Amino acid sequence: MYPDFSLPFEREENPVHDRMKCHEILVLRRAGLTFREVARKTGVGLRTVKRIARQGTVDPPAILPVGRPPIAVSFEEAARRILSEEGTLPTVEILRRLREQGYDGGKNPVYQMVRRLRPRHTSPMVRFEGLAGEFCQNDFGSVRVRYDDGLEEILHFFASRLKWSRWIYVEPVPNEQEEALIRALLNAFRSFGGVPLCCVFDNPKTVVIARQGDHIQWNATFGQVFLDYRFVAELCTPRSGWEKGAVENLVGFVKNGFFKVRRFHDREDLTAQLDQWHHEVNEVRPCRATKVTPTARIEEERRRLRPLPIPPDQYALRYPVRVGPTGWVRFQGNRYSMPAEALGLSATLFLYRDRVRIMTDRFDELHPRYPNNGVSTLPKHATSALAAVSGRRGQLYFMRQRLLDLGPVAEAFLTEFVHSRSRTWGWDVRTLFDLLQQHGGDRLLRAFQVALDRGWHGAEYIERVVQWPEVRA
Repeated sequence: MYPDFSLPFEREENPVHDRMKCHEILVLRRAGLTFREVARKTGVGLRTVKRIARQGTVDPPAILPVGRPPIAVSFEEAARRILSEEGTLPTVEILRRLREQGYDGGKNPVYQMVRRLRPRHTSPMVRFEGLAGEFCQNDFGSVRVRYDDGLEEILHFFASRLKWSRWIYVEPVPNEQEEALIRALLNAFRSFGGVPLCCVFDNPKTVVIARQGDHIQWNATFGQVFLDYRFVAELCTPRSGWEKGAVENLVGFVKNGFFKVRRFHDREDLTAQLDQWHHEVNEVRPCRATKVTPTARIEEERRRLRPLPIPPDQYALRYPVRVGPTGWVRFQGNRYSMPAEALGLSATLFLYRDRVRIMTDRFDELHPRYPNNGVSTLPKHATSALAAVSGRRGQLYFMRQRLLDLGPVAEAFLTEFVHSRSRTWGWDVRTLFDLLQQHGGDRLLRAFQVALDRGWHGAEYIERVVQWPEVRA
């Protein structure tokens, strides 16, 4: 008998057919057609037609696993009981309990079994949409930036967005610490045109120090900010970052829409382009969510925002400090002098952008925030402290210590003349201390450097050098 070449070519490995083709084969067989007639009409191999007819269903046959079953299968019922009682129990604890019941295999089979057995709960999606003036969402981001001049840096930035109008504010920051967060947030309020009711954060240490359920320990410095500006700080549920999804998308949007698609010559060029980008995303480009530009909705939202009670540039962060036994307040690596009568007192340090104000119940002292060599001393403080020191020798060493506090240059100069005038250096110290009160530390340091460069070791040289025009400048 000759083969029927009208039938499709039959391979040893039958192809897998979709459910519609299997359904067609079963219908034709039920209609009374022979296997060959079904194969000719459907274009499927004869053996495949017979296999599908024997199977009697459009579903593919179950594929049995190859090899021996995992050892963990025999403990499946025990795992089910554990999960039925404590569905959120960590897998490592389930593994420990199964080992107590005799399981001696590896951890991977148990992990795979628990992943298959653990009940899955899918929460309904909640959109955190806001009303006009209701809240803004805030977060830090970082990105590696390579400039055209060859320099490269990890740049940190703060991103904030009004939820209703989608008005965006982004600012490069030096770090992700509390002062950087507060200053950038206040600048965002100024960009918005007012303060919203609520600011949403994702539990950063700059906002919340510790959290146990509903019990929150706020960062004291940041807590003072939302008291002063009268807004509520709201935290996302831990490990539920999707609750602030819009700002997460904003951080990615800033990275992908600005930092990674533009080239910058240097940091100054980056700042200029960021200003231009703010104009583009807030006033030119329609938002995908609202279909209009943020500027089309910002005026209505600003009517709901509250005015800033304190201009951001004039706001001071507050820190509790204590005046040390030597008359200094130490803060962020700097030292600030206080009167002798304030020794040991508690005080409040008001931190501005460019200055520091230290207040006690009796004293109110103002210093530059970033003094030269990290030391800011006021002449009146040194005089009052000197008067409080008893004994001639104590006063002499107090004056010498005040000179040494000026920094390494002062120490180098004093070392030279103390060794060259080991028996008479007391006069030099008293003279230099008087010059410090008259001319200040910066001018005296410049005179010390000139004297060191010329090999002059003595207070009489400093008396002349401190009057030179290049030193007085």
